Amino acid sequence: MTAFAAVDLGAQSGRVAVGRFDGERLTTSEVHRFANTPVRIGDTLHWDVLGLFRETLDGLRAAAAAGDVASVGVDSWAIDFGLVDRRGRLLRNPVHYRDGRRASAMATVLGRIPARELYERTGIQLLPINTIFELAAMAAEPEPVLDAADSLLLIPDLIHSWLCGSRTSERTNATTTQCYDARAGGWASDLLERLDVPTWLMPEIVEPGTRLGSLDAEVAAETGLAGASVVAVATHDTGSAVAAVPFGRDDSVFVSLGTWSLVGLEVGEPVITDASFAANLTNEGGVEGTVRLLRNVTGLWLLHECRRTWAAEGREYAFDDLVALAKEAPPFAVLIDPNDPTFSEPGDMPARIRAYCARTGQAEPAGLGALVRCILESLALKHAETIGTLASVAGIEPRAIHVVGGGARNELLCRWTADATGLPVVAGPAEATILGNLLLQAMAAGEIASLADAREIVRASVEPVVHEPAGTAAWNEARDRFAELAADRVGVSA
Repeated sequence: MTAFAAVDLGAQSGRVAVGRFDGERLTTSEVHRFANTPVRIGDTLHWDVLGLFRETLDGLRAAAAAGDVASVGVDSWAIDFGLVDRRGRLLRNPVHYRDGRRASAMATVLGRIPARELYERTGIQLLPINTIFELAAMAAEPEPVLDAADSLLLIPDLIHSWLCGSRTSERTNATTTQCYDARAGGWASDLLERLDVPTWLMPEIVEPGTRLGSLDAEVAAETGLAGASVVAVATHDTGSAVAAVPFGRDDSVFVSLGTWSLVGLEVGEPVITDASFAANLTNEGGVEGTVRLLRNVTGLWLLHECRRTWAAEGREYAFDDLVALAKEAPPFAVLIDPNDPTFSEPGDMPARIRAYCARTGQAEPAGLGALVRCILESLALKHAETIGTLASVAGIEPRAIHVVGGGARNELLCRWTADATGLPVVAGPAEATILGNLLLQAMAAGEIASLADAREIVRASVEPVVHEPAGTAAWNEARDRFAELAADRVGVSA
């Protein structure tokens, strides 16, 4: 059986997995997992990308021990980038998308490029975290590193460059930057020029499934993967995850649920209208020319940050234990809007949730279980609200929701999403990002012919769990309460 190695870098952790395709089914085994911990230097929050590369090499070494590997592909979160010089040397550690500077740059950018024009060209939702705002902030200072740089490489492209020497930008990730022209299909160079951003930084764009080259000789020797090639998969992790969604029908919605909850539809072309702009929906590139029409919802980041705060206080809680406590807490005691900017940066999340409740005239959550239940119920209600918006803008009536990613294992949240929406939730695959990464490598190797065939392989390889809605009057009342809290603000998200 052909074996492939997938490197999946998430905002909280990374992992390396080996997949084997026997012609009908794809099996996977995780061989290495590691934390992804950002580092604050002065007033700037950075990713430890060198540490991530070291862990990647350790994972590839473990993959080599598991058998012959034909190729390697890397996916990660979107938006963030490294700048390299002509010899491929990193000029500074990438800045974390939750660093506060981008938000302050957003107003300046929209003063030079009106919001509607920027959306018309790029089709990307206006979020302070977008790449274009970081680049504009750098150009405005100005930062000497911009003039010294030869190429801007998004995180997976940077890792690929260190693995094989490539200097490219894979399209599904490039589209997320708000530097990409959604209709013309290339970098929006004129917009960058208006912001004084050097356009020479933007590399060649390649399609998902492109073979980038063979592993560098030193990397091959260090990892034991002699003969393996590097493939640009759908390098945006959501792009890989959605490639592995076994849609049963065209009017299904997906929720890629992890640190973020990406709620969307797969469509054939960008939806860029007054209605989609007003709803702040985004159009991200997918495999085989598809487009993901979606909205970012702050996801399980809220619970991860709570756990981090409690751990710093000496209170360690397993995720499953917290979910069990939430199940026992009273329903709908308090609600929050997960996308409120209060929750956007790292910090004491339990205190912020209590402050939000006080600000909105609600009692503070009465205990740990109540706070966790508040988060999970609010996420379910935010999913329902967002799906309603998507349906209205796209003119469809959704029939089912496919929940993929790590959140598919959260039985409580999946069940509550079904209840909040009144739609069945098909949960799984939980490892959608890894599966999509591996399937793109198999397509590049000529072992799978199309995206449709890849999804049939997922259907044959993974048994989902279906949660039927059991809607109650209490959920209807909660939706009304939530609507009063969650009036989305264009351009504001966690």
